[in-house]
Amino acid sequence: MMRVCHLDTCPVGIATQNPELRKRFSGKPEFVVNFFEYIAQEVREYLAQLGFKTLQEAVGHVEVLDTRHAVTHWKAKGLDISPILAVAQNPYQQTLHHSVVQDHGLGNALDTQLLTQCVSAINDATPIQLDLSISNVNRTVGTMLGSAVTKKWGSAGLPLDTISLRFTGSAGQSLGAFLPNGISILLHGDANDYLGKGLSGGRIVLRPSTRATFSPQDNVIAGNVIGYGATSGEIFINGLVGERFCVRNSGATAVVEGIGDHGCEYMTGGRVVVLGVTGRNFAAGMSGGIAYVYDADGLFESRVNAEMVDVVEPNAHDASWLRETIEQHVRLTASPLGAEMLEDWANAYVKFRKVLPRDYARVMAIIDQAKIDGVSDEETSRRVMEPVNG
Repeated sequence: MMRVCHLDTCPVGIATQNPELRKRFSGKPEFVVNFFEYIAQEVREYLAQLGFKTLQEAVGHVEVLDTRHAVTHWKAKGLDISPILAVAQNPYQQTLHHSVVQDHGLGNALDTQLLTQCVSAINDATPIQLDLSISNVNRTVGTMLGSAVTKKWGSAGLPLDTISLRFTGSAGQSLGAFLPNGISILLHGDANDYLGKGLSGGRIVLRPSTRATFSPQDNVIAGNVIGYGATSGEIFINGLVGERFCVRNSGATAVVEGIGDHGCEYMTGGRVVVLGVTGRNFAAGMSGGIAYVYDADGLFESRVNAEMVDVVEPNAHDASWLRETIEQHVRLTASPLGAEMLEDWANAYVKFRKVLPRDYARVMAIIDQAKIDGVSDEETSRRVMEPVNG
């Protein structure tokens, strides 16, 4: 109701990780248990009225539904909902609930092959490199493999590049979703939407096919919503991508050469570098993290949603980090655009703009000052919360 869930300033201590605010939350696990016991009691009462002992018995019995109130409502007048409420007929087995095992094709997933080939890496952290083809029927590649790594090694994952996957082709949706530490993906080709969704420490590098003749910085190489909800890790893309780049990114570093509308939407952490033009509504709802954008045409600020952020000049520390990051981008992707900027860095750097959320900047300044003053974590938290408490 306060509409500050994205600001980490929830006054009742629910949508926040701030220890001072969390103290205000008076809820207990027992309250949830009690609530669900009431729900269970009411469900049992409704089942008894219908003549059933369990929910399993009730599944499929559409004949007990009273739809008169719904279909006589003026908005639904004339609708025939009988097809929706038809009793399912299974010619092989007379049952009203699940009776046939569904095959989702996971046995044929590319990750099944990866799991088999990466057994030693998963079990013993033995480095391995695989070169494979990929197509757009291969979706969420790396996710099952990443799950196996996390189950074995926990959130720490494996050392960098322990498992190095080199793909050639056109990847399907969600390549590298939730990829943990220790797994790196290099794709020569292009990718669909949700590349690096929920990235959790891994590295994804996307560059054009070695046979490509087009200019990477002028052509789209990946789809929309890249880096959605990423918490850590790195994404390097040699080319343009679609809309909502790094939406809800909370900790990953991402470099790209141009994006569509709504870039860095609801971003709460991490760093983003855009070496080319952005679309409109950049940084809408961005409450944390930093974005560096190359303002080639001088119109970038007109594309920014300035409700929560400021566009400022990068400082000396930014310049050092930015150059190192672009050097890494060029090293991993062979980006002609990045290389061109580095060759004329003095002129290229002055065209970069830094997008900085106001509240984030305020908190960082307080934390930096607290370190200088040598105060405790509790005192630092108190200083951070002063505007909210006020």
